[in-house]
Amino acid sequence: MTARETALTEAEIQQRLQDGLSHWRYENGWIRRTYRTASWKATLMVINTVGHLAEAAWHHPDITASYAWVEVRLQTHTAKGITEKDFALARMIEQVVQWQPGKDGGPLEGTPSGDQRFAYVKYDT
Repeated sequence: MTARETALTEAEIQQRLQDGLSHWRYENGWIRRTYRTASWKATLMVINTVGHLAEAAWHHPDITASYAWVEVRLQTHTAKGITEKDFALARMIEQVVQWQPGKDGGPLEGTPSGDQRFAYVKYDT
């Protein structure tokens, strides 16, 4: 087992969650994050995004979804706990799903605000 697959202690997990993953929580052996969405279309977009990132990383989460939310749960099964791999994937998911192009000043303006037809993730403020 490599260092990246060594299970972290609960204190180490809590510290890593405080250091940049404040919307994630540790519960029942998993780190978890619920993303609120504006519609079923947005829910599917989040699921597909998480799926793409997980497959590219070859580290696969459990996902539960409903009309306006997606819960992502991460754990390294081979380590029987939370490892650096879980935190690396959580950070990547967070970076992509929470990206708001209209706020970065670049040429990508993001989805139109105020028009429910284009609503996506309910971004954290």
